[in-house]
Amino acid sequence: MGVEVDVVLAAKNVVGESAVWDEREHALCWVDIVGKSIHRLRPNSGKHEKWNFHDLVTSIGLRKDGGAIVGLRKSIALWDFGGQLRAIAEVESELPRNRLNEGVVGPDGAFWVGTMQDNIGLDGTPQAITAKTGRLYRYAGGELCSVSDDHFGITNTLIWTEDDRLITADTEDNTIYSYALDNKSWSLHDRRTILSGFSRGLPDGSCVDAEGFIWNCRVAGGGCVVRFTPSGIIDRIVDLPCSWPTSCAFGGPGLETLFVTSARFTMTDAHLADNPYEGAVFGMRAGVCGQPTNRFGQ
Repeated sequence: MGVEVDVVLAAKNVVGESAVWDEREHALCWVDIVGKSIHRLRPNSGKHEKWNFHDLVTSIGLRKDGGAIVGLRKSIALWDFGGQLRAIAEVESELPRNRLNEGVVGPDGAFWVGTMQDNIGLDGTPQAITAKTGRLYRYAGGELCSVSDDHFGITNTLIWTEDDRLITADTEDNTIYSYALDNKSWSLHDRRTILSGFSRGLPDGSCVDAEGFIWNCRVAGGGCVVRFTPSGIIDRIVDLPCSWPTSCAFGGPGLETLFVTSARFTMTDAHLADNPYEGAVFGMRAGVCGQPTNRFGQ
């Protein structure tokens, strides 16, 4: 029996990303990277809030004090909903052609963030990626530290497993990796490929459920989310009414709903006319619950 997928909000996001559930506000938060905006939706009432900014907003996490931590094009900032951004760290100032991409609060209360060569022009148009210049970082206690010497084309997915490994992806390579995580130095080692060459799209954002399985959005024409074990064994595939799903998060009562954001970046007007839910936010009952949201702050 298939899973029924509902359109929660026809958001028309250019690049909806970084879905996170705020259990205190009973709301789903996410960003539209190219749309330079942060969104918050309360599914029960349908109330949708949107805040616009002057430049890219690449990711969002929640803070223990009730605000948010936000990835921008070249910096990390603190933000209180409806307030002003307060930059707290510059990232790769020595690499002006790079930008931030994925950003997630880990179970350690730190903000983990990845970079990539900037593929979005100042006018919002796509730019070709010509080199693997992305890295992974951890921000905590006012300090930004690199956690690996490995380089990525497009950093995506940050998932922590029960056996102290970190799951991450390089979208360009269509590969998902598992790293051993040193909880003292916070460095990554023992990289293993756990899922590579899957035929439907490319790996984008992910979340983990209460059973420890990973749900990965398959962007760039994949049109689905894939559930697999931390060792890369695929359990199921759920089709979506969009071609570029981007990120996902469990939320709602009992964390029983899987919410999925999507994108419409680079799509033609003709395609969008025939596929009006590209860029929408979707919801489904996946038959399993999620895990509580991590919040930034030690």
